[in-house]
Amino acid sequence: MITISGLGKSYGGRTLFEGVTLQLNVGSRYGVVGANGSGKSTFLRMLSGDDTGYDGSVSFLKNARLGVLRQDRFLDDDARIIDLAMQGDAEVFAALQQLDQLSHQEHPDAQRQSELGDFVTQRNGYALEARASRILAGLGIPTAAQKNALSTLSGGYKLRVLLAQVLVGNPDVLLLDEPTNHLDILSIRWLEGFLMDYQGCLLVVSHDHEFLDRVATHTLDVDYQTIKAYTGNYSSFIEQRKAVREQKEKEIANAEKILAEKRAFVERFRAKASKARQAQSRAKQIEKIEIEVLAPSSRRSPLFDFPLARPSGRDVLSVEGLSKAYGEKKVLNAVSFQVRRGERLGIIGINGAGKSTLLRLLSGRQGGDGGKIEWGHEARLGYFPQDHTELMENPAQTALDFLWQTAPGEPVGFIRSQLGRVLFSGDDVKKTVGSLSGGEAARLLFARLAIEKPNVLLLDEPTNHLDFEAIDALADTLGNYQGTLLLVSHNRWFVSRLCTRIIEVTHDGLREFPGGYGEYLERFGVDHLDREAVAKASREQSREQRRGREAPPELDAASWEEQKRLRNRKKQLPRLKADNEAAIAKVEQRQKEIQAAYASPGFFESKTPAELAALGSEEKALASRLETLLAEWETLEKESADLEAL
Repeated sequence: MITISGLGKSYGGRTLFEGVTLQLNVGSRYGVVGANGSGKSTFLRMLSGDDTGYDGSVSFLKNARLGVLRQDRFLDDDARIIDLAMQGDAEVFAALQQLDQLSHQEHPDAQRQSELGDFVTQRNGYALEARASRILAGLGIPTAAQKNALSTLSGGYKLRVLLAQVLVGNPDVLLLDEPTNHLDILSIRWLEGFLMDYQGCLLVVSHDHEFLDRVATHTLDVDYQTIKAYTGNYSSFIEQRKAVREQKEKEIANAEKILAEKRAFVERFRAKASKARQAQSRAKQIEKIEIEVLAPSSRRSPLFDFPLARPSGRDVLSVEGLSKAYGEKKVLNAVSFQVRRGERLGIIGINGAGKSTLLRLLSGRQGGDGGKIEWGHEARLGYFPQDHTELMENPAQTALDFLWQTAPGEPVGFIRSQLGRVLFSGDDVKKTVGSLSGGEAARLLFARLAIEKPNVLLLDEPTNHLDFEAIDALADTLGNYQGTLLLVSHNRWFVSRLCTRIIEVTHDGLREFPGGYGEYLERFGVDHLDREAVAKASREQSREQRRGREAPPELDAASWEEQKRLRNRKKQLPRLKADNEAAIAKVEQRQKEIQAAYASPGFFESKTPAELAALGSEEKALASRLETLLAEWETLEKESADLEAL
């Protein structure tokens, strides 16, 4: 599908990669990984044609259609959301528009209508709107909102429309750069399923462990000034990379040992007549030995640290009747909960439910419409916003000055050392905060938290924009944090590892659970994160318990009422499936009748334009209905399989 030969890219004196030769195949899904700044996004821009300043060549299979998620692209705010998504299949969308225009003409061109109808039918175009609607819904934009103008959506949801547009096009090659950044947990889960069913060639940049483990069949590692392909998902790649590096280091160590022995022999016997010939032979051998020099990795791990100036009181936070609305939309309604010292709260829920709003209210960055927030004795807050610009109000300020204003009494050497710990070295400290990448801005905010020494951390999506090394380092540091943590995150691995209490924010209020995410899932079965991540965390927890740690309290069994509901549902499913299959057969039969009519001699000559337009509309409606019925069939089949497994 994609042939890459001798690919190289440099910026000034810095080489990102060189001499890269790869063959990327149809049906394979490639996770592109590497440190921030290693060249992952640049690589995707080279493949998409957005960056042409490189060495080597990139070639695609003839007539291959390319789909690219460009997050800096702007859409028409006045256009309907559903229309923008449908434009992902530009040719079919244009044909449908022309057909619509012709149907409103008094004397339309029947031949042109026929040609366009054949093209749309061949491309399954009458199902385009249904397909676009289903993808938008999967990405969290409900059907009821899809006919609205794009301007009714926030910035993050506009990016979802961009993603939907790319997916609707069903391209042969799909290039996605951080597609999960503005998605909630449920939308990420849906996207995983969509991509796992994708039949083309996928390249996706992501810093989500579980997302890549589920989606990727191969991994492209951008490191050591090259791009190397590995077979398998991210976890498999980690094991392979470690084994390859250890083998290389072992080979080099062996070569260095042999070289040292030969040099010692030459030094010892070069002046001894009886050994002179052997010493000379070894000296020639030494000249031929080449020791491979391993290129330095671009991967670097920051050193995060969140010390406490002093511990808080036992009762950290009390929230009573907290409410917040934006216009007529209520986000939080009479929310109440308490937090005690040392708790680690995972705050989950769909986007728009109010998670970020809750943290802003708690941090004092925003005022509520009612209710009361009381922080306990000696509670000292540290706030990390999802939108870094909330705290970086002066874009012209340097990273050094931004951090120094937190501790103006400290010497410049102290501030530079704090910056160095989060990978700002040399002239990096002179970068303006407005020019920082997302990862750099996040690391700078964490450096500020280290200086502030809070005993309560409010973190809103802290892993966004961080690479794997930074995410691992952050998880390790927070795991040892002695204060209280309130965490909003869509990173399933991160939440499962850190949180010991779950609060689900819903439009109807809060659902609290006094346990980790694995226990929460067992109790409620609402998969906001990921079953595999939870199972993995549960296995690790079981191993820790066997090592002598205290076991968590057991959960109550499912209620009798819930068991009864499941039994009744299991009895209903066969009838529902039979009704669904009968409806599918009926729609398919009518479609065959219409196609047979189209193929009959003299059909188009015997029909008026109005009759042809009506038949075309019926065919379009049938295609849409079939899409809906097939989606229902898949849902019923999955539910049936899940119930059988219980």
